[in-house]
Amino acid sequence: MRYGASTFIWVSPFSNKTLDIIDRVKSIGFDLIEICVEDPETIDVPAIRSRAARVGVGVTICGAFGPGRDLSSEDDAIRDAGLAYLRRCVDYAEQLGSPFVSGPMYAAVGNTRLLDDEARREQWRRAVGSLRVAAACAAERSVKLAIEPLNRFETDLVNTVDQGLRLIEDIGADNVGLLLDTFHMNIEEKDIPAAIARAAGHIVEFHACSNDRGTPGEDHLPWPKIAEALRAARYEGPVVIEAFTPEIREIAKAVSIWRPLAASPDALAADGLKHLRAIFER
Repeated sequence: MRYGASTFIWVSPFSNKTLDIIDRVKSIGFDLIEICVEDPETIDVPAIRSRAARVGVGVTICGAFGPGRDLSSEDDAIRDAGLAYLRRCVDYAEQLGSPFVSGPMYAAVGNTRLLDDEARREQWRRAVGSLRVAAACAAERSVKLAIEPLNRFETDLVNTVDQGLRLIEDIGADNVGLLLDTFHMNIEEKDIPAAIARAAGHIVEFHACSNDRGTPGEDHLPWPKIAEALRAARYEGPVVIEAFTPEIREIAKAVSIWRPLAASPDALAADGLKHLRAIFER
């Protein structure tokens, strides 16, 4: 099992000014750093590749999908902008050795609307069409897309594993699978281990997150059963901690973090990693 830490634990957006986080991730004991591409212009591929190689950590790429990158939008220009952004993420993944680009790439985070059945079908159709194009682009570069279901307060389109499975079936591309995140699953799934079992064979990435987005293990999640379900599903991808620092006000507001969730970002990462190693290597 390889363990990763998201740059969101410490910073937003990631840039050359924060390359030292790569060293920090290594010193804590992680195998990977997951870089979220919020602003593509701040991503310096040669600098990241050199630093990661020097300290000995792998890199994975996660996308950030705001209103201007909505692949399900009725506006052709917005869908085109979303595809252009996703292509850049794929390029970064290829250049940095990330086997995938992950995230809720089907729609803009924050879309929470009561649509009638026909409008929802049309939104779904647009998302599928956009992601077929993106998947073809990614396949040319031997990169996978890992689609992340989000909870009902962050998206109105794909909330559950079953909806995610239907989406990847409709896209119909071999290089498209799922990113499962225990924070979202805790809200939307009636049985997290059972949902993992249903996703077997389609899990590209796994986010091991506390139910309050704090330290994994300091929560009520059934971690031994989650680990057992992933083993039964023969999952061999990375296990990544994604959390957010309340010190960055824009991100804190976006994910509704109104209080500190750990003594420090380093403590959250280190204690979370210790817990995951104990659970997954039992």
